[in-house]
Amino acid sequence: MASKVYFTNLRTNANLNLLDKVERLCIRAGLADMELKNQFVAIKLSFGEPGNLAYLRPNFIKRVADFLRKQGAKPFMTDCNTLYSGRRSNAVDHFESAMENGFNPISGGAPVIIADGVKGTSQREIPIEGAEYCPAPKIGAALADADVIVSMTHFKGHEQAGFGGALKNLGMGGGSVAGKLEMHGASKPKINEANCVGCGVCVRHCAHDALSLNADHKAVINYDNCVGCGQCVALCQHDAAVLNSWDTSANLNCKIAEYTKAVLKDKPNFHISFIMNVSPECDCWNHNDAAVVADLGILASTDPVALDQACVDLVTKAPALPTNNELECAHEHESLEGQDKFKLLHPDTDWAAGLDHAVKIGIGTREYELITC
Repeated sequence: MASKVYFTNLRTNANLNLLDKVERLCIRAGLADMELKNQFVAIKLSFGEPGNLAYLRPNFIKRVADFLRKQGAKPFMTDCNTLYSGRRSNAVDHFESAMENGFNPISGGAPVIIADGVKGTSQREIPIEGAEYCPAPKIGAALADADVIVSMTHFKGHEQAGFGGALKNLGMGGGSVAGKLEMHGASKPKINEANCVGCGVCVRHCAHDALSLNADHKAVINYDNCVGCGQCVALCQHDAAVLNSWDTSANLNCKIAEYTKAVLKDKPNFHISFIMNVSPECDCWNHNDAAVVADLGILASTDPVALDQACVDLVTKAPALPTNNELECAHEHESLEGQDKFKLLHPDTDWAAGLDHAVKIGIGTREYELITC
């Protein structure tokens, strides 16, 4: 059976601004029908890497947070720390980055909570049925403890997944640092000796006695004992314990689907995606390249799979912007209407694998009815 996906364009007037349209969209798509009174509601979003300006405006989050609070809910804005070295790889820097980008209790209407804690180690392992890659995804504790999940996603391209939509926001974004290692990695972590300072933090905290310091005071992994849990990667503040090898795009997207299932397990959930400022790559970069298609609208659904498919379809149908962006430079004099923009941007990616796997494990369906409101 097709899921319902609700869509609103970006036209406004003196009596109806974009914030009003977001609230109206949420009501029409069923957010007001959910049991929210006294529920802790995690608003899952990306706070954006400082320097990148494509992330969602805090104003949108505040309107949703205010609406949730009117229903008696206790909303909070949240995201997990990153695997890569940047300004969101620990809760202290992550919190400061969120503030710098305008996310605070006044502008966002809710407190900021970094879901997997100071060093990315506050997590819950959530067993899921039907898993082929990650039987017990490692989810940020604050997300696991939430009663309701509301995702708010900036829809854009992604250099590894193909595009970043609701599943990417929930699955990859909801994984702890160790969870992100599990999703990205095709093998166990390694030690970059050039960066190792011999502090011994990884040795002291390894639950499997897989780490030791050699005669040169460099960390060494005993792979007979290593289970690939990623604790050393999460704890190392010197980029010495790192990803060993990347998994394929198809496998990555399937793992993201399984992590999404874990984040949403046994929780009411609702999802909003903004097809605005569609940058070719992820908001995890400290920059955003020129948008490849025009701003198309805002969509909402209780089915994140159908929502992602609807967003892809709208971007596929749209012409590429003639604004010296990455697509236009590579395909001069072509409108690219009806072509998969994300495959053109990132030929080695396989976004469809993730949606197919999400259907297979029971998250949702790729079939949808688009309802304009």
